[in-house]
Amino acid sequence: MKMVASSKLHHAQVMIENMLPYESMLEHILKSFLASEIDATTVYSIERPVKRVALVVYSSNSSLCGGFNANIIKMMQQVVNEYQHLGKDNVVVYPIGRKVAEKVMKLGLNSGGDFSEIADKPNIHPCIGLAESLAEKFISGEIDRIEMIYHHFKSAGSQILTRKKFLPIDVQSELDFDDERDLSSNIVTLEAQEYLRKKGHKTVTEKEEAKPLNDNFIVEPDMNTVLAQLIPKLLHLMIYTALLDSNASEHAARMVAMQTATDNADELLRELNLQYNKSRQQAITNELLDIVGGSVNN
Repeated sequence: MKMVASSKLHHAQVMIENMLPYESMLEHILKSFLASEIDATTVYSIERPVKRVALVVYSSNSSLCGGFNANIIKMMQQVVNEYQHLGKDNVVVYPIGRKVAEKVMKLGLNSGGDFSEIADKPNIHPCIGLAESLAEKFISGEIDRIEMIYHHFKSAGSQILTRKKFLPIDVQSELDFDDERDLSSNIVTLEAQEYLRKKGHKTVTEKEEAKPLNDNFIVEPDMNTVLAQLIPKLLHLMIYTALLDSNASEHAARMVAMQTATDNADELLRELNLQYNKSRQQAITNELLDIVGGSVNN
């Protein structure tokens, strides 16, 4: 199972690597534009009193991946408790993955549908449909806030449990979001963890010394047209990126869990083997003592 998870993780890393340049550049341009232009207002960024909330929660369809699903479900319950004052009927969960869907049904929460199929095989077309449906409900006022809960894939040895606002668009948090990834390796070792820690410190230093963004934008044909085209694309990619993150994190977590299970089994075998050898040696010693004792008595 570790070898299968390692192979699937490699494919998931390739998918993220192929999608990342386009998604990162689009997000960088749009967020910089919204942050610098005072007149850049859109229906997707309107803050209003929260009366109804939607949660898009990503999990896996299968188990044997350590605490991957348990951590997601725990955070989902914490968020639901935060919105408890709204009433259970005003919190809708969109479960992507069978494990979280079963938990939603068990807790009696409102479910927005069944999206278990895309948890194993990420596909952008269902993500586009889901993003458009959520955007329409937000614009119409049916939902006032939408959040995503998933694991952010940082490396094969590090998956960060993330709670991210989907709508309304939060410009500042998106610009500060840590999107550094290590897509070059699927090996989990102490040396890799040390490398990630050093790389993380270096990244922080570079961000502190970065120059301000260029806020001199020339918009053609006009601001409303550009925002109407770019924001829906960004919403599609946010759902799809989170799905790829969750998928890669699942395979990495399963790979670590299976490696841990193998190490525990090997350790148990060593202990049992040692215990067996001690018992065998003790039996031989007892037999020799009986023989020697019988010879002395004779």
